Amino acid sequence: MIIKQKINLEILKTKFQLSKPWDSAVIFLLSILVSIPSFIVVHQNLVDLNWFFGVDRIVIFVALLTVFYLFFKKLQFILIFCVALVLFFLIFNSIFGKYGVTDLAQDYNSMMFTMADNPYPQDIIISRLLPFPNKQKILKAIDYENPRVRNFALMATTKHFQKKGKFFKQRTMIQCFAVFVEIKKRWNYVNDPKGIEYIAKASESLQHFSGDCDDHAILMSACIRAVGGTPRIISTSDHLYPEMLIGSRADFEKTNFIIKKILFKNETKNKQLHYHIDERGNIWLNLDYTAQYPGGPFMSSEVLGALTLN
Repeated sequence: MIIKQKINLEILKTKFQLSKPWDSAVIFLLSILVSIPSFIVVHQNLVDLNWFFGVDRIVIFVALLTVFYLFFKKLQFILIFCVALVLFFLIFNSIFGKYGVTDLAQDYNSMMFTMADNPYPQDIIISRLLPFPNKQKILKAIDYENPRVRNFALMATTKHFQKKGKFFKQRTMIQCFAVFVEIKKRWNYVNDPKGIEYIAKASESLQHFSGDCDDHAILMSACIRAVGGTPRIISTSDHLYPEMLIGSRADFEKTNFIIKKILFKNETKNKQLHYHIDERGNIWLNLDYTAQYPGGPFMSSEVLGALTLN
């Protein structure tokens, strides 16, 4: 009986094994297929050591590839089953809206572009902030629920970047960039009346698209909030400007790729994205009227206060 079971097990192994040298080739390809998403997860959650040419990331990927290769080598008697299982999970996740082939390809492209581009030139951490000037007046002026503000923001999203549908998960961010483009194109800088700090509501600024830096920051913040984004206004010694929440480092990698390779390719050629990192590690992208693209250079680097619209 025991001999018969051993014979059946050997027959089963033979059925699921591949002949040489195809077994080694399939094991290597399978190891790469599993190593790439694993590496993306590790890359997004480990501190970047910023080694020359991303050597630290190369070492991590080679280590993962080696581990998976040795693992599948041990399981080569059921190699066909392993290949089928990996393909099943990729196809299942793709069909049912989980992490599938498209997401994997986007994450891989974003990661490789980021490693080559090094988009972390200005990670200023805001820790000690002063009371925000005219806080209540500015909050009241950001009337994002006003129909005029909402309708203008909707118009901007239908006018710019509407055909970038393959980045569905970044849809809200792309729509906020559409708002940035439309306001940037129309904005006319005009000083406040002499001796008065005039704070215009967002719905008021829509009439002429004119005003000073605080009027622009209020309008931009209201429109971004109106389409589901999270804005905040930064205060310096003599300037106010808006920023937009991007999120984690992994979110920023995708943002960097979308801005520099898809939406603002010409404007960002040979340029970097500029942002702040708050005390929670969240990344906020500069949307000042002086910037030619989201994440353009700061007009003022000194940060005294931050007013966030959650």
